[in-house]
Amino acid sequence: MEITIRKGGADDVPAILALLDSAVVWLNGRGITAQWGTEPWSARPKAVSLVEEIVAEGSPWIAEIDGVPAGTLTLTPRPGVHVPPADEPELYVRILATDGRFHGRGVGAALLAHAVEETRGQGVSLLRVDCFAGSEGRLIAYYERQGFTRTETFAVGDWPGQVLAQRV
Repeated sequence: MEITIRKGGADDVPAILALLDSAVVWLNGRGITAQWGTEPWSARPKAVSLVEEIVAEGSPWIAEIDGVPAGTLTLTPRPGVHVPPADEPELYVRILATDGRFHGRGVGAALLAHAVEETRGQGVSLLRVDCFAGSEGRLIAYYERQGFTRTETFAVGDWPGQVLAQRV
């Protein structure tokens, strides 16, 4: 099984939404409903608009296994509205998701390694990401295993978030 990563674009929004929908099913199957809820991203007009905006602003990447989209990550020059931008140039990981069928095969790690290469290649030394801080911090621990370090926390209503950073 080889993971290939290709540049994405606006035409990939339906595939990105399908990956996010699959991730919701995977999370819900493990009892995790607070991270992304229980409704598919593609069924929520605001979520669809958000994905379209992030893809238009940033550089989407699609990880494929045997030509099938297995995961996605979009790099943007700044975080979303709930996190203040850094006081230096940065790239920010947005919309990182793995299709549930490919969970545990290193898709997310491959996309994050690619994000590090892209950040370095653009002459930027700061790569940041934010994630859901609930579920006993499992996602925070995942990012720490990928080389990120916790910085600040934030909340969107009752949704706890954690920002992490990596120097590249």
